[in-house]
Amino acid sequence: MDPALFLLFLKALVIGLSIAAPVGPIGLLCIQRTLAHGRTIGFLSGLGAALADAFYGAIGALGVSAVIASMVAARVPLALGGAAFLAWMGVQLLRAPVATQARQAADATTPLKATLSVFVLTLANPMTILSFVAVFASISTGHTTGGTQAATMVLGVFLGSALWWLGLSTVVASVRHKLSAKTMQWINRLSGAILLAFAVYQLSTLLPR
Repeated sequence: MDPALFLLFLKALVIGLSIAAPVGPIGLLCIQRTLAHGRTIGFLSGLGAALADAFYGAIGALGVSAVIASMVAARVPLALGGAAFLAWMGVQLLRAPVATQARQAADATTPLKATLSVFVLTLANPMTILSFVAVFASISTGHTTGGTQAATMVLGVFLGSALWWLGLSTVVASVRHKLSAKTMQWINRLSGAILLAFAVYQLSTLLPR
């Protein structure tokens, strides 16, 4: 591999890790789902965010101005949809059954739904595109063709994000069976309350300043 291209890949990998690492609603969901359903569901939930990051990253890397403009223009309905989705998940967690029952139940959180739900939730923040545009412009080397460079950056972001979710779900899964049913019930309630708080905050960002 071209050394310049490899360096670009490493930079994008670090960016993917740094984007995924802050504990927000996605991280909270990954942790909660890992505790309730195991490492696979927790990781696949995080993978949904990694796929969304890669999608936005591709738009930012390719500089598709028409798509960027349309996503930014749709900021309000997307933010409303994302807030509603967060609120719904928060209520579901607040109403969740006792942890031992939740672990045994054939829950609606199937692998596909775990991935898609977080993918959609992450896409509901179109302002992320602007961050990718700025970041990708700053790390672009200009030594490779546009298509190759864009693909390298998107792959790096995706793998960096995916590595974070794999590590987080693995660590959380290691303590999963050490928690009592009562503790799990309180974790569900706390997670639900925090998700509702995130929903309120997302709505507050739409208010005129």
